[in-house]
Amino acid sequence: MPRSNVVTAERSDLTIRTADEADWPAIGLVAATGFGVWRPDEAVEVWRSMMPPGSAVVACDGDQVVGVSLFLDLQLTVPGGAVLPMAGVSFVAVLPTHRRRGALTAMLADLHRRMGDYPIAGLEASEAEIYGRFGYGPATVWDSVAVERERARLRPEVPNTGGVRVVRPAEHRAQLEDIYERWRLQTPGGLHTPARLWDEILADRESSRDGGSAFFCLLHPDGFAMYRVHSGDRKDRAHITMLAAVTPQAYIALWRTLLGLDLVATVEVETHPGTLLPYLLTDPRLVRSTYTRDGLWLRILDIPKVLQARTYNADLSVVLEVSDPLLGGGGRFALQVRDGRARCEPTDAPADVHTDLSVLGSLYLGAHRASSFAAAQRLRCADPTTVAALDAAFASDVPAELGYGF
Repeated sequence: MPRSNVVTAERSDLTIRTADEADWPAIGLVAATGFGVWRPDEAVEVWRSMMPPGSAVVACDGDQVVGVSLFLDLQLTVPGGAVLPMAGVSFVAVLPTHRRRGALTAMLADLHRRMGDYPIAGLEASEAEIYGRFGYGPATVWDSVAVERERARLRPEVPNTGGVRVVRPAEHRAQLEDIYERWRLQTPGGLHTPARLWDEILADRESSRDGGSAFFCLLHPDGFAMYRVHSGDRKDRAHITMLAAVTPQAYIALWRTLLGLDLVATVEVETHPGTLLPYLLTDPRLVRSTYTRDGLWLRILDIPKVLQARTYNADLSVVLEVSDPLLGGGGRFALQVRDGRARCEPTDAPADVHTDLSVLGSLYLGAHRASSFAAAQRLRCADPTTVAALDAAFASDVPAELGYGF
């Protein structure tokens, strides 16, 4: 799309146009006001390095920038290990002085027209009510858990394979990158981490520590854990910011070490529901879920390509009618799955299942079940066996996790 493109926001006197270099100080102000956080210039430059040309739009009231949205060039792992180019929507904000004037809808409509050949788009939703109407559905789940370390004991049959070292992360960057790349290529929701982003992570800036210590790092040949220690009035807590384990053995070895940290009362981590940790302990109640929230939201832009990219756990034959009223995607598609692989193409055959694009996004990585959406009347199907077949096919043996926030 030409950089000079300007559109008028529906029901508004605002204009939507491509962001240019001179807009970035104003973009920083809009984003900081919207999210309540000033991002360091160095961090903003990292995200800017991940943007394709013409991938940021601004809403303007005259010469004033009052809204912004953009997307990053990301690589998403899907069930089975295939990788799809993904437009990662980020920095979506409108000044509080210009709410309910059509800016958000106009910006996102323009932004999606710029996504070109990207088959899928993803985002993290600061407000969960906004993005379903744009065809996005929550596709991964974050479960934040805290472990009472001082009382936690591993079951006697859990092996003690060793292999963990305490290291300075910046001195072992190549190993960390290699492990994380192996982990993300086997994990639905995994994202490739470019070199500039590793630079920012390992810079370990004071502004990114949220009151905690500099990074500590535990390194295993097939896994690592990076964490910060937060001091309290009486007890300290260790908060894991990155944990990647390519094998169960590495996961066990890392947790055996984490549970041996002196002077730490609790260890905290954001993980997926059904994590292995409680099964390792003599008292699984010591693993306490503190909150659960959505992670990655997905909008499928090219339904045949995206559905054919992943593998499936059961055979399936179904015609899907997918609605997308706001942005005009969706359609009717015949989906045939045999021996784990899918064929998907447009069809005029009668539909077996009626749903919307946001539901398809939620099903895609296997974190949610079709039967749950059917019970909620968000997926309509007259045949219960078809719903059961959707559950079986879209399930993933590897739990989905968002690779990193963006």
